[in-house]
Amino acid sequence: MKDEDAVRALAALANAHRIALFRALVRAGPDGVSAGDLARGAGIPPSTLTFHLKELERAGLIQSWRDGRFIRSALSVPAMRDLIAFLTDDCCAGRPDLCGAVTSVTSAATSDGNAGCCPPPRAMKG
Repeated sequence: MKDEDAVRALAALANAHRIALFRALVRAGPDGVSAGDLARGAGIPPSTLTFHLKELERAGLIQSWRDGRFIRSALSVPAMRDLIAFLTDDCCAGRPDLCGAVTSVTSAATSDGNAGCCPPPRAMKG
């Protein structure tokens, strides 16, 4: 991950509503959540939700797609892994044991692409 990509992702997360939405999508997994359910869960109006989801999507942290009459959004697992790996890449001056589980999750994820905290994403419907 390039520095500017990390800055964009961190800037997108630097808002209370967006961090809450991102965490809700992390919990939801690759199937995602409908926009209506996200808005109700976050306690924000749909227009506000749309603004925040677009910021997260612009940063590459989430994906959204149409599912019938609904718009669903889901975490971009590779983007989350890349950001975590970027932030912990030089953890503790080459002593990853000091960083604990974070480095084992990110190093396992980068070595086989499927390990770590999240299953591989499902194919999205167009």
